[in-house]
Amino acid sequence: MTGFTEDKRKAHYVITQRAVPMDDSWDVIVVGGGPAGCAAAAAAAREGAKTLLIEATGMLGGMGTAGLVPWFCGYHDGEKIIARGIAEHVRLALYANMPFVRESRIDVPKNAPDSPAIDPELLKRIYDDLVLSAGARILFHTQLASVEMAGDAMVDAILAANKHGLVAFKANVYIDATGDGDLAAWAGATVEKGDANGAMQPGTHCFMLTNIDEQRLAQGPSVHCYDPDSPIWKCVKDDKYPDIIDLHSCLRKIGPRTFGFNTGHVFDIDNTDPDNISRSLLHGRKMAGQYRDALAEYHPAFADCFLAATGSLIGIRETRRIVGDAYLTIEDYLAARSFPDEICRTAYGLDVHGSSKENAIRTTHKTIDELKETNRQITRNLKPGTSLGVPYRCLIPKGLNNVLVAGRCISTDRRVNGTVRIMACCLNTGEAAGIAAAMAASSAGDVRAVSPHKLRATLKAYGAYLPDPVNDPEPTA
Repeated sequence: MTGFTEDKRKAHYVITQRAVPMDDSWDVIVVGGGPAGCAAAAAAAREGAKTLLIEATGMLGGMGTAGLVPWFCGYHDGEKIIARGIAEHVRLALYANMPFVRESRIDVPKNAPDSPAIDPELLKRIYDDLVLSAGARILFHTQLASVEMAGDAMVDAILAANKHGLVAFKANVYIDATGDGDLAAWAGATVEKGDANGAMQPGTHCFMLTNIDEQRLAQGPSVHCYDPDSPIWKCVKDDKYPDIIDLHSCLRKIGPRTFGFNTGHVFDIDNTDPDNISRSLLHGRKMAGQYRDALAEYHPAFADCFLAATGSLIGIRETRRIVGDAYLTIEDYLAARSFPDEICRTAYGLDVHGSSKENAIRTTHKTIDELKETNRQITRNLKPGTSLGVPYRCLIPKGLNNVLVAGRCISTDRRVNGTVRIMACCLNTGEAAGIAAAMAASSAGDVRAVSPHKLRATLKAYGAYLPDPVNDPEPTA
């Protein structure tokens, strides 16, 4: 039995050998119901594969629902929408049901918004309908517990825990959409984690404030940190709010008088460590309360605001990245490269947040201009109209034959992970993984037997943005 490979406790308990209930009726099993997992399950089932989606919480959507991230990023290249297919379905479904949402400043396409705000309750229903209408089955409150191998390269079964206790599931192909690469890592895949020293980006515990005076908000100072009159500058200097320590602050209207906040950082966070993430959730909720009080004190629009909700998940930017048959690098991104087996394209900036709390505003003396320049150098952006191709091989863990990954944990270096981890790109890699898994399930589960040409043709038939490659370099293997 594999799993818990990072557990450093010395004591061990030997599990008594026993039989557990098993369901071996599946062609494809997807673990993780975030945007990548939802798209993967829907795409696999749409292709005729009998598909099961296992989700540890009671809802689909991951960061956009349970995590309360208030808007989607990464849909466009500055000139046109490039996250299409299932991603486009989700974008349009949000806009069709959020008439009060202000359109984006970018006409992509003309007179159409490109980066929708998220009503989390609406998004839950959009994902429910997407997955169920495709014919997949959803199993909530079911947590991956272990991975059983049939030799070194093939996953034989997975064990999960739910109200039935330990249960086993078998399929021809497994898709790891856990974000943290749990299934692939426990199956023996090579992974990278954080920077060279293991340090990871901070998380953000998103929250919702309601009863906000929208007229005063429009007339008053911006809450964004790069506004010199932003109240955030006062909040971080006020000792009454000791957990507000940096300037990271973004908000978006998600309902009448209601705004979602992707604000603040929770440092020293590790979503693969249960003790760590438990402490981080406690700390994040405390921070959200302080943000409510601080904004009520320093901005008139928030005088009577109410903390409506905090995410049941913390927004995690980084943990494991699998090492796949291809490995995207910063050089690939800066050259906006294309690949013959690419399954989507991404143009979002290299969004890598600093991992050291020593650079937080309470301990630094940088000016706004210096902070802007630091952010510009870190994030980098491609020229409008250009994008990076994501090869199918980045979804295939080295050494595993019947496993694909989708979403945040695909095979890239740390910098490029900052663009592929965005939810729009996760929808794209999920859709590609689902179609490929359905193809592989009919050929002994070998994910390398999938024809990239056929995969790309199928994605295009569903509306994917996949221009013909303009160069044929081999990404780092």
